[in-house]
Amino acid sequence: MKLRRGKRGPFDDSSASSDIAFLLIIYFIVIAGFNINKGFLMDLPAKDSTRLLLKEELLRFEMGDSGAIFYDEKPLSLADAETLIRSNVAARPNLAVTLVIASAAPWQSVVSFVELAQKLQVDSFSFSMTQP
Repeated sequence: MKLRRGKRGPFDDSSASSDIAFLLIIYFIVIAGFNINKGFLMDLPAKDSTRLLLKEELLRFEMGDSGAIFYDEKPLSLADAETLIRSNVAARPNLAVTLVIASAAPWQSVVSFVELAQKLQVDSFSFSMTQP
């Protein structure tokens, strides 16, 4: 007995290919939702909250145009700032660290200081820019 082989025709059912395309689109949209870049995670205070700070619980640093860090108008290295913050965090759990940044300061210096505050687990950290 001889079997006949018929010629295969082109794929005529376009509904199956459109269904697959639709499912792939949905799949990639769902997967894209899981890839979120969160950047720096900082707890910001509520809009209407008020918090009283004692002067002793506030460390105010300044960053100059060159990226140098100053505390009480004295220059500090990043390692010295780390030592100062670490000793104050241990002594005062409600410590607040503020950084006043000159407008021409290099961004990498600012990021390094923010990473330092995050590494030392400072609960209250704020920064502001000076007017040029």
